[in-house]
Amino acid sequence: MTGPVLRGDSLTVERGDSTILADVSITVEPDTSLLIQGPSGAGKTTLFNVLGLLSTPTSGSLYVHGDDTSALPERKRAVLRRDAIGFVFQDFQLIPDLTAWDNAALPQDHTRSRDEAWLDTLFDALDILDLKDQYPATLSGGEKQRVAIARALANRPDVVFADEPTGQLDPETAERVLDLLFRVKDQTDTALVVISHDPTLSDQFEETHVLIDGSLRRKSDERIPQ
Repeated sequence: MTGPVLRGDSLTVERGDSTILADVSITVEPDTSLLIQGPSGAGKTTLFNVLGLLSTPTSGSLYVHGDDTSALPERKRAVLRRDAIGFVFQDFQLIPDLTAWDNAALPQDHTRSRDEAWLDTLFDALDILDLKDQYPATLSGGEKQRVAIARALANRPDVVFADEPTGQLDPETAERVLDLLFRVKDQTDTALVVISHDPTLSDQFEETHVLIDGSLRRKSDERIPQ
């Protein structure tokens, strides 16, 4: 694969009289790890949704593998999301009446082609093979997060977006989950973009950007507001 997996140029999101994102530009190269930090209310979740093709910017362009997605109809955007992007949501978003295995298999089911061997590999790497038949209500927060990571990687995406993946976990579990994200990233050559307010994570990533009041910049030595 050559060229960026994803590139955002001058992304702006306005809601009424408020500017949520202001002229944000960002590039995600293949097989890299990128952290986007910022305080609550800075626009991190909005940026997550725009970069993940879950919502459209008011202005600016988003390119996936060099193709401008701005004018794509929703059906084609959905196919691109399914094939190129994986998501780890802050609140896990597991379906209560599906087993852990079936939750993880959902992206494959949308393509009508299950790859049981790949799911088995993911569950083994995430150390949750013994949980495959359990339902979300019986899982701990860390176990739910691991199932969510398996689901994000089910279709072998080019980039995984994780929104506050450790925000609801205790420090020990959070460290394990982050280690797992990096390990699986290395095993799958997937780019990893983590969005977090945690200022302690930046040393673990190849690139760190800071989002404050809707504006994005490379991390400097300036203190990030809490």
